[in-house]
Order: sequence, then structure tokens, then C-alpha cells
Amino acid sequence: MRILYVGPLWHGGTCGMRGNALRNLGHELIEVDSDPDGEFRAGHSILAARVARRLGWPLDIHDVNGRIVAEVTAQFIDIIWIDKGLTVRPRTLSNARQRSKNPNLLIVGYSPDDMMQRCNQSRYFLSCLPHYSLFITTKTYNVAELRDLGAPRVFFIGNAYDRTLHRPRPVNSTERRRLGGSVGFIGAYEKNRAESLLAIAKAGIPVRVWGWTDWSMCQGLHPNLIVEHAPLWGEDYVSAICSFDINLCFLRKSNRDLQTTRTVEIPACGAFMIAERTDEHLEMFKEGKEAVFFSSNEELVGLVRYYLRNEEARLEIASAGRKRCLQSGYDYESRLGLVLDELHALPR
Repeated sequence: MRILYVGPLWHGGTCGMRGNALRNLGHELIEVDSDPDGEFRAGHSILAARVARRLGWPLDIHDVNGRIVAEVTAQFIDIIWIDKGLTVRPRTLSNARQRSKNPNLLIVGYSPDDMMQRCNQSRYFLSCLPHYSLFITTKTYNVAELRDLGAPRVFFIGNAYDRTLHRPRPVNSTERRRLGGSVGFIGAYEKNRAESLLAIAKAGIPVRVWGWTDWSMCQGLHPNLIVEHAPLWGEDYVSAICSFDINLCFLRKSNRDLQTTRTVEIPACGAFMIAERTDEHLEMFKEGKEAVFFSSNEELVGLVRYYLRNEEARLEIASAGRKRCLQSGYDYESRLGLVLDELHALPR
């Protein structure tokens, strides 16, 4: 199929990974990059854009709406795939259907975030929900909620990993010193995450965190808490995962997460993971066999101490976790294949 693929396509982002998976499944993509400068990712969007975003009417700085209609008008498109289209307007989707050369045009929405949270929404997004042929979410609880907001069909898929990027990688001593260590976390700041990391540090265990949002407030809290004021993307992200003896997987409370991309990316890299215990995590990985889970900081500290002393157990669990990712089809190609099957079953 020919897919008009709309979303932020910066290197290392999951939107681009999903696009590559669709290509690997044999489909042709025409891309509309909604963030070609990476300005929102870097946190340097202009003041006017920030204000408009807060008001719920985000600015279409890169004319995404105009480009969608132009592409649909110019060529035959089977699917318009919109990755968290906060700036896409309902009038755009109506015009796309009217001008489409394909009477059976499908419009698909996708978001990896909890779209009930105001910070993840826009007024345009909410107005567009009735126009989607199918909306895809990685949040089980969003299925009914999005339907209640007007989406006619909502489909849940679990989080996924990139088969090409997220794989075991040998790291030398130089890379381990640059990126890794005994215990590490890669991701954004949240208060509960900082409290967990500080508990590990106070237990006498060095722990290293990579991220670019607000971690500076943790600088100097404890000599065992090493804060790197930088994000990691792409190959560096994978090398860091493979450079830690223990990778921590925290869930974003503001997103009501029960699983996250790290849930599958860490095991897919053949690395050892300790993650927060949730029903969805327990369904995805056998506890103590394919991953390790915790429910309190006291339990987390105990598990970290135990597994730092037991390398053989770590390696066995890491290997089993990767096998589970492969056997259960946690990669993007497998996940999106289910979405395409769902689309084929839609009434025309």
C-alpha cells in the first residue's frame, strides 16, 4: 500500500522506527515530517508556539495540514497515517477525503502517550477523533476513553522495539566508562524516579542517569548518584543499555504507564532489566526468569544488591528476556502487522 506517513521523524524517535517497520513490511511511504528541525524535541520551540500549545491550539509551523491535502490531491494514497497529530485539523481530514483519488481512503491515528492527559492533547486532536478510521494506542485504558471522546474504532497494541537498532551489542571498556556502569537509567526526570535512584545511591551503590529534563536538581544530592545532563538516542542509547549491568525501567506516572518502550527495548538488547511491577509487565515477561520487577524502593534496593552479586543469574535472565521479545513478536513489524490486519477487516 501507499501510505502518507505524518509525524516527527527525527533520528532516534519511535515515529521513524514505525515508519521503517511499515517499509520492511513492503509498503511505500510518502513522508510528511511534522518536526524537521527537532525544535520541540530539543525544547527550543519559539515562545509563540509554546503559548499556543498551552492554549490547546498548537501552531502548524511546518504546514503539515497543507502538505497532507496536497499529497492526497496529487497521488493515489491508501492510508494517511498520523502519529500523534496535535496540529492536524479536522478540516484537513475532511478535505483529504473529498479530494482523495481513493474512495476507500483510510485515516489512521497513532499515539504512544496517554491521550487523556491535557499535556498530550490539543483541541485539534480531540476534534479529529471522529475522522479516524482507526486510532491506535499503547494504553489499554485509553481504548474505552478514546471511544467515549468520539473515535469510532480504537485498537490497542503493546509497546515495541526496532529489530535493527535494539539488539545485543558488544561494548569495550572505553564505551562502558563513557556510557555505562553498574546501575543505570535512561529517561526523563520524574520525582518518584529521582527518589528511587537516590535510595539506591544511599545504599552505597553507584547509579548513573542519562536525561535532559530537570535532572539538574538531583546534581550533588549524593556522591553515588551520577547525573549526566544529556539524552541518549539511537546507537548511543543501545550502547549505554548494553554497558550497564542493571538497567532500570521506570514508568511515567503522569502517563499512567503500565508498560513503556523501555519495557521491550532493554530486553531486546539482551540486557538485564529491573522494572516496576504491573499486571501488563507480568504478562509480557516471566518474573525472575525473563525480567525482574519491584513494587517499592526497599524491594528495588534489595534486588539491585542481589543481582550485582550474581552475574550468572543476570546473564540468564537477560538472555531469556531477549528470547521472549523474539518469540512473542514484540518488534514493530509484528505489532504493526496486527494493525494492518485490523485495517483490512474494516468495512468499506
